[in-house]
Amino acid sequence: MLKLVDRFAVRPSGFPPPWVLFTTLATLATLLFTTPSLANDLGRAATPAEIAAWDIDIRPDGQGLPEGGGTPADGEPIYNDRCATCHGVFGEGEGRWPVLVGGDGTLEDDRPVKTIGSYWPYASTVWDYIHRAMPFGDAQSLGDDEVYALTAYVLYMNDIIDDEDFELTRENFADIEMPNEGGFIADERPDTMTLAKGEPCMSDCTPEPVKITMRAAVLDVTPETEATTDEGETVTIAATAPAFDADLAAKGKKVFKKCGACHQVGEKAKNRTGPLLNGVMGRAAGEVEKFRYSKAMKKAAAEGLIWNAETLGWYLEAPRTFMKGTKMSFKGLPDEDDRAAVIEYLKQFE
Repeated sequence: MLKLVDRFAVRPSGFPPPWVLFTTLATLATLLFTTPSLANDLGRAATPAEIAAWDIDIRPDGQGLPEGGGTPADGEPIYNDRCATCHGVFGEGEGRWPVLVGGDGTLEDDRPVKTIGSYWPYASTVWDYIHRAMPFGDAQSLGDDEVYALTAYVLYMNDIIDDEDFELTRENFADIEMPNEGGFIADERPDTMTLAKGEPCMSDCTPEPVKITMRAAVLDVTPETEATTDEGETVTIAATAPAFDADLAAKGKKVFKKCGACHQVGEKAKNRTGPLLNGVMGRAAGEVEKFRYSKAMKKAAAEGLIWNAETLGWYLEAPRTFMKGTKMSFKGLPDEDDRAAVIEYLKQFE
């Protein structure tokens, strides 16, 4: 004889039938969404400590900065210990890690160098970024005084602070003027430049066929690369060294007279107050034989400094800023064109 079996009859002892569970859950849901007192009882208020852990942003005007302070001299050993591995001993950037120093006057170039000195708009947000995100892989491990010291040191490397004993504090942050502060505009959305003339066109914006009027520059950054022609043919492009600029080198010869009291170049060049500069381009720092280098230069050599157009340009701009402790007493060549000319002149002397 066929018997009908209650499909809910087999269940653990003491466990209510499913219809009871469904009814109970429905009742709770109804109470939750219709009774404000129950909804407000969910969770708890965040504690002051929990709020403080999230409330770490620093505004451009410096609001939010904590008590504390630090000098560039305090920041140098911290930087060398916690930051130089990625950003380089002189802020030049290791590998593809960001460059922190230099780039003055390059923002309108085809390949601008955006650093804290050339691009960053506010010193307070430098503090904010270091505090919030650095060191990479160990974010927010720095104390407030360490962040002040690191910020001061990075500003010092960019010649924004010129005294290594200047103490950066919350009180004097507003006195720091970043070179590119005027290069930023307030974004008062939705009144952005994009929407200034109404809603932007998203389709069929021109009645005529689209014509290509110019193409992006080809920037070959590897020794050899492939490119596609307009006809769809794949070709290999070999990178070539920039051509020697004889006119620029001639100007560099005149500028080099400022260096000639200490450095010699050419067939009969010898070490003087400074080392001879034959073959300096592409050479490791501190490698001229029989010349007594400063401890700072020996340290830079041990850390892998190579003289090329970029590093030599930074050094010539302000030697004592680029390398603390160097014996080179020359103040530097503040004019970028003069530095480029001298470097072009030195290329002749292999």
